[in-house]
Amino acid sequence: MDKKKIYSGWFLVPAMSIFILFFIFPMIISFFFSLTVWDFVDFKFVGLDNFKMFISERSLSGSIKNTFIYAIMTSGLKVVIGLLLAIFLTSFIRTKNILRSIIFFPNLVSTIAVGITFSALMHPTKGLFNKVLTSLGVENVNWLGNVDIALFSVIGADVWKGLGIATVIYIAGIQSIDRTFYEAASIDGANGWQRFLNITIPLCRPAMNSVIILSFIGGMRTFDLIWAMTGGGPGFATDVVASVVYKQYAAGFYGLSTAGNVIMLVMIAIIVVPLQKFLLSKEI
Repeated sequence: MDKKKIYSGWFLVPAMSIFILFFIFPMIISFFFSLTVWDFVDFKFVGLDNFKMFISERSLSGSIKNTFIYAIMTSGLKVVIGLLLAIFLTSFIRTKNILRSIIFFPNLVSTIAVGITFSALMHPTKGLFNKVLTSLGVENVNWLGNVDIALFSVIGADVWKGLGIATVIYIAGIQSIDRTFYEAASIDGANGWQRFLNITIPLCRPAMNSVIILSFIGGMRTFDLIWAMTGGGPGFATDVVASVVYKQYAAGFYGLSTAGNVIMLVMIAIIVVPLQKFLLSKEI
């Protein structure tokens, strides 16, 4: 019995070694250097000064607010729209396979390419979006240059690109539901809305939970799409934590940028861990 336990325990060594070497150790090093002012030669311990500066500086702290707005809105829209599309694409329509491919296609395109494309589409004078608005008698909209709507413009592009994954996950969840539930509900006189609320939603909850967690974490970590479309501008209107970290690192403030990474890690952990437990408790 003892030999069996020792023998099986050794199987954990390769995976644990890789995990400690490439995940735990860099995490500890990051926490340490977030408390310092450092370069590639030397470092100076400054305690929590980097974190205080990150939170007190308006140009930096605003990125935390933008990150939450971005993560909540992109996650919420993908959860709702993805579910509606999945229900449509699992119905009895002849072209559903073609439509599934079309909806999933944006996910195959590079995020940078999507950002550049939407930047062109949202050009204040030459963009297709404004051309359409002009033809309808509406004034041009400065999608990416207006501080009030720039972040929401990027959110729209993110939802367009990431909707395919959410829809595919939902489709898998809906197709795994036993059809006899729907047949029994129909025999009992339940209409489509009642079947949706009492069968599809509860039994599709694992898929929904996956979409919520994945899209929320993706929104909290976003960088490439924002950088390709706005570079964090105009001003600091679309800056998120990841873009601020990049800017500070490029400017040579390595300790401050490391503190930003730690803040992002802590934010994700504090929110996602209890959120996942709550969502799992609601599964059937």
